[in-house]
Amino acid sequence: MTEAQTMTALPALSLARRELVRFYRQKARIIGSLGTPIVLWALLGSGLQAAFPAMPGATASISYLKYFFPGNLVLTVLFTSIFTNISVIEDRNEGFLQGVLVAPVSQLGLVLGKVSGGALIALIQGIFFLSLAPLAGFSLSLISLFQVVLAVAVTSLCLTTLGFIFAWRLDSIQGFHSIMNLFLMPMWLLSGAFFPAHRAPWFLKLVIYLNPLTYGFSAIQVALKSENLSSSVLGYSSALGVELLFVAVLLLIAIRVVSDRKKG
Repeated sequence: MTEAQTMTALPALSLARRELVRFYRQKARIIGSLGTPIVLWALLGSGLQAAFPAMPGATASISYLKYFFPGNLVLTVLFTSIFTNISVIEDRNEGFLQGVLVAPVSQLGLVLGKVSGGALIALIQGIFFLSLAPLAGFSLSLISLFQVVLAVAVTSLCLTTLGFIFAWRLDSIQGFHSIMNLFLMPMWLLSGAFFPAHRAPWFLKLVIYLNPLTYGFSAIQVALKSENLSSSVLGYSSALGVELLFVAVLLLIAIRVVSDRKKG
C-alpha cells in the first residue's frame, strides 16, 4: 500500500467505523430517525387515503399508503443522512477534529470516512423501513430489492455529503439544526415524494429538477414498481446516473471546504 493510500484508506475506514459505533450507542437518535417517518406514513397515509383515488396520476385504485411509502423511505434516509453529520460539529467542539486535521490524513480520507460512515448508517435505517414494504402492498423480487437498496445507498451518500458540507461550515449544533430544517422539508416535498412532480407549477418544476433528492426518489419509486403513479421524472438508470453525478459534484465541494479549513 502506497503512502497516499495509507493516508486515505485507513483513516477513512477508521472514521467510518467510529461513526457507526457512535450512532448505534445513541438509542434516541435511532428512534427519532426511524420513528418519525413511520409515524408520518401511518398517520398521513391513513388520513389522506380517502382523497387519493380522486387524484390524477394513478392508473389503478391504489391506496395513499402505497403511494406514500417510497416517499417515507426517502424521508428516513434524508433525516438519518443529514443528522449523522452532527458528529462533525461535536468532533470539532471536543477537539477530535483538530487532531485529525493535523494528522497525516488526506482531505479525501477525512471526507470519505465521515461521509461513508453516515451513508452506511442511513442505508441500514432505510433497509429497516424497507422491511415494511409488504404492509404497503409491495411484493419485491430479488432484482427489485437489489435495485431499491442500490438506489437507497446512492441517495444516502448524496445526502450525507450535502449535510457534511453544511456541518463543516457551521460551529454550533443549534445552527446546524436550524439551517437543515429550513432545507429538509422543502427538499422532501419537492422531490415527488408527497405529490406527483408533473402536477407542480412550472416554477416549482424547476426547483424539483435541481433537487438531488428528486432523482434518488425516482430511482427508488421505479425500483419498487410503483412508477404507474406518475411521480418519477426519469427511469431507474437515468435517475441513478444523475444522482451519482450529484454525489461526485458534492464530494468535490466537500474536499474543497475541508482544504479551505486546513489552510485557514
